[in-house]
Amino acid sequence: MTRRPPTVAGIDVLGPVTARDSGGATIDLRGPRHKAVLARLIVARGRVVPLTRLVDDLWQDLPLPRNPAGAVRTFVSALRADLEPGRPAGDPARLIVTEGPGYAFRAGPGLLDADRFVAALDRAEPPGAPGAGQAVRSLHEALALWRGPAYADFPDASWVRAERARLGQLRLDAVERLGEARLAAGRPADAVPDLDAHVVDHPWREEGWRLLALALYRCERAGDALAVLRRARRELVDQLGSDPGPRLSELETDILRRAPHLDRSPAGSTTGAGDVLTETAAAWATGPAMGPRAGLTSATTLLGSFAVHGGGPAEATVRHASTIAAAEELGDPRFTAAVISAFDVPSVWTRPDSPDSSRAVVAAAERTLRALGDGAPVPTRVRLLTTIARESRGTTDPRGGEAAIEAERLARGHGDPALLATALGGRFLHRFGRAGLAARRDELGAEILDLGVRHELTNSTVLGHLVRLQARCALGDLAGAGQHEDALVELDRRHERPLVQVFVAWFRALRADLRDDPHAEAGYRDAAGLLDGAGMPGLADGLLPLALVARRLRRGESAGSPEPAGPYEPWIAPHRLLAAGERSRAAAALRSLPDPAPGHLLEVLWCLAGQAGLAVGDHDIVVRAAHALGPAEGELAGAGTGLLCAGPVAEHLDALRAAAA
Repeated sequence: MTRRPPTVAGIDVLGPVTARDSGGATIDLRGPRHKAVLARLIVARGRVVPLTRLVDDLWQDLPLPRNPAGAVRTFVSALRADLEPGRPAGDPARLIVTEGPGYAFRAGPGLLDADRFVAALDRAEPPGAPGAGQAVRSLHEALALWRGPAYADFPDASWVRAERARLGQLRLDAVERLGEARLAAGRPADAVPDLDAHVVDHPWREEGWRLLALALYRCERAGDALAVLRRARRELVDQLGSDPGPRLSELETDILRRAPHLDRSPAGSTTGAGDVLTETAAAWATGPAMGPRAGLTSATTLLGSFAVHGGGPAEATVRHASTIAAAEELGDPRFTAAVISAFDVPSVWTRPDSPDSSRAVVAAAERTLRALGDGAPVPTRVRLLTTIARESRGTTDPRGGEAAIEAERLARGHGDPALLATALGGRFLHRFGRAGLAARRDELGAEILDLGVRHELTNSTVLGHLVRLQARCALGDLAGAGQHEDALVELDRRHERPLVQVFVAWFRALRADLRDDPHAEAGYRDAAGLLDGAGMPGLADGLLPLALVARRLRRGESAGSPEPAGPYEPWIAPHRLLAAGERSRAAAALRSLPDPAPGHLLEVLWCLAGQAGLAVGDHDIVVRAAHALGPAEGELAGAGTGLLCAGPVAEHLDALRAAAA
């Protein structure tokens, strides 16, 4: 059966006008007149553009060809062939339709990046609402779609000016809405860089100046905030010949007198959860002086809550390392153990967010274990050992796995279900030492989930569902994984676990990918947008490029991608070089390729290494990959992440073993 060519999956106008097929490849739109016809029809936003208007707009200041109407019809015919190559002869066109005296462009949902941009703006709640974190994600997702001025190929065309102005105005509003949402979410430092660039490029935007000054003030930079307001005054006088409006003047006065309301979110007088947290923190800071023990204990509890509920778990880990160091200075190992243990936050990803902080925490836990000796209470020993296991994840040091096994043994003998659930969480992170362990992780996830449900341990219930979702994906059971997805969505609704949303979004993109959905790449990009500000750099760094390369290679497409792949660059670089025709450089890169570290991505990185080895004829890497992947023959490579997939391991092994023979 002949496979139809891929049809158009996306058309981008927020920058140069481009089209992409379902495999992510750019569709050649032929000459500039073809692209102009497409852009002119899109600008009309579904309305019919008469043929005579198309002729006038295409040749505004240029001499007309001999048969301009015929030329336009030729351009339309070519565009239809390029955008709908699989359309059977005789079937009516779906995108560029003939109506009355001309043509209209009918865009399906999500086809145009401009439509996705507006939809993401609509999803963002008003700044200051309780859902400020979601607003930040939606607005960041919207702004990430821009690659330059809208319809950048046609800077002088009169027919595009109104639409370019409309979209440009929405973009400027979105930048300011994002700044306000970050302030509402308690992240003023994140707001400063974008707002600073915004007012430099658009100095007449008073709201941009106001938000920048307020963000600086909330970063305890009152002097810089006042300097910004004075700069705004100079710019507005120079640009518009008028003084700033009342909001900027009032803000300057309020900063000078340090008005208390400036420290509140834009929600104003609303008494919501954010206000309660702000007021509680203020009372803590200004109330009766706390002793060092009470302060460190309270700080640890708060940091653990941030890590579980969102709000920067990576930063929370860094701060927890500092808290432990302060506790050690008191010289009481029992108190240090309590501080270490209080940060009981399960991890579901095998690459740490802050390796340096993790090493510091491991060292402190080891010192505390030695100081307490074998006479320490079992719960204390279990929690210290689990901390060592958790913060040693993704390394080749055997100590982490040994600590996890010892913690599980002690917890099973103790009989406390919560303690056992904690220990099993550490054990899970060390079930990635070789390929093919998805079934064992599934069993472990089932036990964690059972403990969580039976004993009402919410963190363990969430962890159990996440572990099982990942494992069922690796074993090819998408329906089973979907059941855990549904449970996680409900847990997020009931218990506010926003980080769950990140994993659910990635799973949905993976599921669409495995179902050959033409919008799968867009789904991956949307999911990656949720990682911004989620505080999981160990997960986010390089994940999107890796997912896209794994998808493209699985589909037999070019792996070329300009996006940096962070820690996965050594495994992706040979494929980029091969796509560029640089076979000798790709072979050289393979010769220095290390073995992947233990973790979620072990199988997919070995698959990438093996594929590159086959392409350049590197027998050594082919043999190594075949040996490493052998135990996972029945799994889907990379799907054990619940995030991405490089295809069935068995298919990779067939090719590798044939070449290795």
